Amino acid sequence: MAKCPHCGTEVTLNANPANSKTEVRREVKGLLKKEVLYSCPSCEKVLGFGSFFGGVITGRP
Repeated sequence: MAKCPHCGTEVTLNANPANSKTEVRREVKGLLKKEVLYSCPSCEKVLGFGSFFGGVITGRP
């Protein structure tokens, strides 16, 4: 399992309901161009950024 580089807590991208405390937080902003911020559920420090085109045109949420 992956660990947060800041606090060492184990993290997962998609946790099952029993392990939801380990699921990485994901915040998405934007209508056409989506900006994504991933953060640790334990220490709340930023783990990474991403961007993609989504919305009505591409059918991606």
